[in-house]
Amino acid sequence: MHNQVVVVGGGPAGMMAAISAAETGADVCLWERNNCLGKKLAITGKGRCNITNNAPIEEIIKNLPGNGIFLHSALNRFAAKSAMDFFTGLGVELKIERGRRVYPVSDSAHQVVDALHKCLKEYGVKIHCHRRAARILIQADHVVGIQDTDNIKQAASAIVLTTGGASYPSTGSSGDGYKIACNLGHSITALRPSLVPLETLESWPGELSGLSLKNVGLKAYYNKKPIGYEFGELLFTHFGLSGPIVLALSCAITALPDNGAQTQLQLDLKPALSLEQLDKRLLRDLEAGSRKLLINALAGLTPAALLPLLLQLAGILPHKYAHQVTRKERLKLASLLKALPLTVKRPRPLAEAIVTAGGVHLKEIDPKTMASKKLSGLFFAGELLDVHGYTGGYNLQAAWSTGYVAGQAAALTTLLK
Repeated sequence: MHNQVVVVGGGPAGMMAAISAAETGADVCLWERNNCLGKKLAITGKGRCNITNNAPIEEIIKNLPGNGIFLHSALNRFAAKSAMDFFTGLGVELKIERGRRVYPVSDSAHQVVDALHKCLKEYGVKIHCHRRAARILIQADHVVGIQDTDNIKQAASAIVLTTGGASYPSTGSSGDGYKIACNLGHSITALRPSLVPLETLESWPGELSGLSLKNVGLKAYYNKKPIGYEFGELLFTHFGLSGPIVLALSCAITALPDNGAQTQLQLDLKPALSLEQLDKRLLRDLEAGSRKLLINALAGLTPAALLPLLLQLAGILPHKYAHQVTRKERLKLASLLKALPLTVKRPRPLAEAIVTAGGVHLKEIDPKTMASKKLSGLFFAGELLDVHGYTGGYNLQAAWSTGYVAGQAAALTTLLK
């Protein structure tokens, strides 16, 4: 069937594009290379699926530092409230948590995937799993079909590419869409990891691997200039740092030369206290436990695994008695508690990133329709685009919005033929 929309990629943007196109009245076919839809979506938010963020459009754009302004039109067409109403309409009860993050009440990403799958079937979308796109067929600068890796061709008057980025390749996001778009003459901005853990030059975080710290602050500097600050939870790993605040800072760090190598980090273990206040607390603790070994006198200061390391970095013998600590040693310890230094060696590989930064160049795409400016009948949506954001539901909202707009525009292309 020639007057058909083919959506390539069964992730969040692809499923939304297929639903939007079918709802508009088009005959829709959805290709997915895996054996099921929504494989990556099913593991988002640690399996809970942070569907969106209940924030105003301008705030969502602000939290999409990777070209979020490009989505202004799409977000006005399908905003966070639209996404919430859509999923509620599918029978997915929602709740709003800290930071206006929206989750299903069930805390199950699989419920979200199942609801989308059911909706696709109700709209009559033909789902073809184990179907991997190889190239798009064109005539006179217009899409006429698509060919898979088994050399099987299918006619189509509109195609929506939603093959995802290049992170988590085990879920099917192996970069196929970039190659297809490039072969059609589209430019691809450099790909890099975003929302990714960081390796450090220092080896001591490995000694604390598995230790999670809550309510801490993390500052990043490059060439002595501040580039970001985050407050929240941090996780030590065998290679360095992970956790929400590290992932958030990585967006800015990986955009630096050499992927942010040599970026200086300062971990504030006591952000609620000024350096002066912290020194007074240390003085009180040392005086109260003056007859105790230092390691015991300060036992309530930090997690047990962290204190010996801090004392070592401060050059203080851990089995010294509290009353033996000098003023110079106390001030050194206080300064480490407020600004524990670390140095970025490199980000973890792109395959381990939550999001791929970079993608199809936005100057070649119509922001109102997600249509290619180079080829009639071709549309893009989701992570394949050069758009990325912080954690908190922003990246999924970008997928829903671009998928909705692209699917509707693709459908109108076929219906007006």
